[in-house]
Amino acid sequence: MRSTLLLLTPLLLLAGCVNESASYTIDGNDHALTVVVTQDYFWSKQVGLRVIASRLPDCQRQFNLGKTPLADLNVELFSTGDETFLLRSGDEMWQVETRDCRQLPEPSDNVQAQPIGVFHMDAKKRLVFEPAEGSVANGR
Repeated sequence: MRSTLLLLTPLLLLAGCVNESASYTIDGNDHALTVVVTQDYFWSKQVGLRVIASRLPDCQRQFNLGKTPLADLNVELFSTGDETFLLRSGDEMWQVETRDCRQLPEPSDNVQAQPIGVFHMDAKKRLVFEPAEGSVANGR
């Protein structure tokens, strides 16, 4: 009985953790940006944030964007030009391009960007992509 409890304890600690992803598809399912949110422990107020840039079959890469607060998680997505995208969460910004699936340096203050949508947690604690009002985003 005691060994069974010891074996189940790690599973109970992981039971409330967040491990979610949502995608914005660009030109069909082979060209997309996917945001992945992971919470290591259910008591953690921070989540790991990653983005996967893919344009198959040419490239697919994953970038670690660091940690961000789980409460009011919002990752805004903007287009900055030909297959180049800006992600913003709070004061942090990252720029990714899908032509070669690479992360670019942080954009300058005067970058021109069109809002596409936002990745956020819905009422069921699932990560979803919601297109910006008036955008032609075809996210999933």
